[in-house]
Amino acid sequence: MNPPSPSPEASAHSGELVATIGREIAVRGGWIPFARFMELTLYAPGLGYYSAGARKFGAAGDFVTAPEMSAFFGRALARQVAQVMEASQPSLLEIGAGSGRLAADLLLELEALGSLPERYEILDLSADLRERQQATLAAAAPYLLPRVRWLERLPEAFSGVVVANEVLDAMPAHVVAWREGGTFERGVGFAETGGFTWQERPATGALLAAAGEIGAQCRLPPGYESEIGLAARAWAAEWGHRLQCGALLLIDYGFPRREFYHQQRGRGTLMCHYRHHSHPDPFHLPGLQDVTVHVDFTAIIAAADAAGLDLLGYTSQGQFLLNCGILDLLAREQPGTPEYIRASGAINKMLLPHEMGELFKVIAIGRGIACPLLGFATGDQSRRL
Repeated sequence: MNPPSPSPEASAHSGELVATIGREIAVRGGWIPFARFMELTLYAPGLGYYSAGARKFGAAGDFVTAPEMSAFFGRALARQVAQVMEASQPSLLEIGAGSGRLAADLLLELEALGSLPERYEILDLSADLRERQQATLAAAAPYLLPRVRWLERLPEAFSGVVVANEVLDAMPAHVVAWREGGTFERGVGFAETGGFTWQERPATGALLAAAGEIGAQCRLPPGYESEIGLAARAWAAEWGHRLQCGALLLIDYGFPRREFYHQQRGRGTLMCHYRHHSHPDPFHLPGLQDVTVHVDFTAIIAAADAAGLDLLGYTSQGQFLLNCGILDLLAREQPGTPEYIRASGAINKMLLPHEMGELFKVIAIGRGIACPLLGFATGDQSRRL
């Protein structure tokens, strides 16, 4: 089944972003790193996928995240959030809050647990999504809105819990090719027939160093291509300067390094999502489709550790949600009702290994947290990192 064609208005929007990217390529000598292309196609002001107004989440969008599937995701996660807040400060910061569904579910469940945060802060680059988040919260829990505020940048200092669900995968990543003649950065230039095309230049600087380390550790053969998330590493390290006491709970799809750069994954993990269709072409309809890469969780904890943070746990999403009692929450519902059947189906997708349960991982990174975390009580896979 082919994805639906965009409307004339959407096509014009994409064309405007293509022209913007094209002008930057021309100014920079006919080539830009893929990381810059990804940054523009996702975040160019007013034009990028996350900066414009198209609906992205849910059945009417391009993909469905776990919080959109069922409130039980947020309800289970709330138990881990409450534990960390009790061990640090009653503050919660959500990065990239999407539609606001997770924020609403967390607040309502934390209220039920008697663990409401004094502040629920949201950092999102999209003005359109901020408006949608406000509407979602106003509809679900209007009396809790006074606790919520939106930030323009990371706080200089923070204690409490940071939640980021499917955020790292959307951070611009470099693409590298390990060739017989050396290590090359894959970037974007103009095709003779029009449009964008892949072009390579010798890798340099921090990217070359990272590629050399990965190539040596994983013994990559000539011709191997993959991504290196320098921005995600830098973001994780930045919390070493900002987090005073508490934990980051990062939920995303990815692997430990030796699985990420497996011999059989020789063309990387780059994937695009448009109207619930997935494909590997980042040059298709820029601005109208999501562009993502999987997460190298080994690189994330290495960067955080070097910045003085601790690894508090790492496991699959399925195991994390089980540890947080998601099935106990489901057991409180009335079996056989339409609500129970819908919730049960969604929870199965979150837990089962061939669905989201194994591909998605949860990593906790923090400072000043001495107690073992609930979500990693059994099945902790930290040794794999």
